[in-house]
Amino acid sequence: MKGTVDESTRALLDVSVAAARDAKKLPLTVWIDTAFNGGLVIPRQYIERLGLKQASTTRATLADGRSVDLETFTCHVEWFGDVYRTQVVAGNGDFPLLGTLLLADRKLTIDYRAKTVALD
Repeated sequence: MKGTVDESTRALLDVSVAAARDAKKLPLTVWIDTAFNGGLVIPRQYIERLGLKQASTTRATLADGRSVDLETFTCHVEWFGDVYRTQVVAGNGDFPLLGTLLLADRKLTIDYRAKTVALD
C-alpha cells in the first residue's frame, strides 16, 4: 500500500470504509497516528454519512494526559485485499486517523525527503 507525506508532514494513506461488509464504501484519506492504539478515528461528519451505529463508550487517556469518554462505532475497512471489521472512535478533527491496531504485523516506511509512505 502506497501513500504520501503532505506539506504539513502528515503521513497519509487512502482506505475505503463502509457500515457493513456489502454496503457502499466511502473512500477516506487517513493520517497515520502511531500514538493511537485503536483502529480508526473518523470525524463525525463521515460517521453520519456512513450511517454507523454507536457500539459503546470507552474511557481513553489522551497524549496530554487528560482522560475522556469517547463514542465508539464499528465499520468495515478494505485492508490489503480483504475486508475487516474494526473499531471506530468518533473524532472532532478534520482528518480521519489510522492507529496501530491496523498497523500490527505490517512494515511502515515513511520517507519524509521523498514524501512517500509504504505499508507492506
